[in-house]
Order: sequence, then C-alpha cells, then structure tokens
Amino acid sequence: MGDHKIERPDLGGPFPENIAIIMDGNGRWAQKRKLRRVLGHREGIASVREITTECASMGVTSLTLYAFSVENWKRPSPEVRFLMKLLTEFMVEERPTLMENDVQLRCIGRLDDLPADALRELRETEELTRGNGGMRLRLALSYGSRTELGDAVRRMCTDAVSGGLDPESIDEDSIRAYLYDPETPDPDLLIRTAGEMRISNFLLWQISYSELFVSDVCWPEFRRKELMEAIACYARRVRKFGGLVSDVPPDRSTERTA
Repeated sequence: MGDHKIERPDLGGPFPENIAIIMDGNGRWAQKRKLRRVLGHREGIASVREITTECASMGVTSLTLYAFSVENWKRPSPEVRFLMKLLTEFMVEERPTLMENDVQLRCIGRLDDLPADALRELRETEELTRGNGGMRLRLALSYGSRTELGDAVRRMCTDAVSGGLDPESIDEDSIRAYLYDPETPDPDLLIRTAGEMRISNFLLWQISYSELFVSDVCWPEFRRKELMEAIACYARRVRKFGGLVSDVPPDRSTERTA
C-alpha cells in the first residue's frame, strides 16, 4: 500500500516525526455531560481514529497511544470489562481504516494480561497490517514504564547469568534492546490531554528528551485542530539535547518526502 498520500504541513520549523499521547479525560468528559464514564471511553474511539488518520496523512513515523495502563486494572470491574470489549471491537472495526491509511499496528505492554478474545483480535490486526509501510501505530496496553524497565532488567539478568550478556558491556543501547519495542524511535513530542501535568508512568526511558505539550481539552474532544496546535508549538521549540544552540545541527525533518 505504498501509494498512501502524505501531505506534510509547512510549519516553518521542525516536524515531530514520532509522537506519543497520554489520552486523558474520557471519564471527565462524560461526567460533565451527566453520562456514564464508559460512554466517554466510547467517544474517545472517534478521537483515536481521527488523530491516527491525521498523523498518517502528515507522514508521522510513529504514533504511540497510552490506551490502558497496568494501574488501570484497579478500576471497577464493570469499567475494565467495558474497556476490554471496546478494545476487541476496535481491533476488528478499525482494520479498514488502518489498511486504507497504510498504518502498521504494534502493541506494547504485558499483553498476555489481556482477555483471550481481545488478545486474539489484537494479534490478527497486527498480522494483517504487518506489511503496511506507512506510520506505525503503537497501542500501550497493560503498560507501565516501571514494569517495562523491571521486565527488561529481569531479562538482562537472566542473559548475564547464562553468559549471553557481559555486564561490563551494558550501555544505553544494550538496555534499549531489552525494552518492549526497541526498534521504534523515541518520541519527539509527548502530548497529554485534559490539562494534567503528569507523566503517569509512560515511556519514562523513551521520553528523556521529548518535548512536552499539555492540552486542556479532554481526549474525546481532541481532534485535528488541537493536534495541529501541539505540532505548531513543537515547531517553535529549539531542541538542544543538553548542548548549546550553536552545537545543534539544522533540523532536516521537514525535508522528508513521501
């Protein structure tokens, strides 16, 4: 599906090739309208669809959405069951949209914690979209960054004991190799909705140098307008990575073509 059309916006500055979003505020959106919290989660699916499509059309390399954390299992069981049902439906109903937009789905987290039917549809959608060459959509499910790092350390220790890893050789690159998805680049831009000023245990290793943008809009209302506001804000930033402005090479991301 390599003929997917990409229209990169002219921002007058760098473009965030890799974006991550903490999708917050579904419940608050529903409560403000005197609706059940779960209806906010259902409305949030429309935002997932629009933001995914918009990012794919702009040539974003990867979009990572914080869909369900390891802490979310503590929520009331009816809400968790509803979220898992939504996830299962999403994996089936969004397949045409993913294929039309040349999007490859990849999920990260402790996926074996998911119900069998949700995991089955997830794996089918991953396999269906594996050959797509456009944007990579990552859903973080049963995910927590401390859990990811703990799992990585556990695997490293196992390999070190078996002789497969020399402890003296461990550096940032070798640690990355043990994360859930070492291939996807770190986010350039991290967006959080609903006005909360927290990272919430999301991609702690990967966002070390990400630019942060907080939107006051709850996730069900976060659409193209709000996305473009975040991207335009990113374009005005100067990323120094600990150095001085004069040390930073010119950003060439806007030269990328479809």
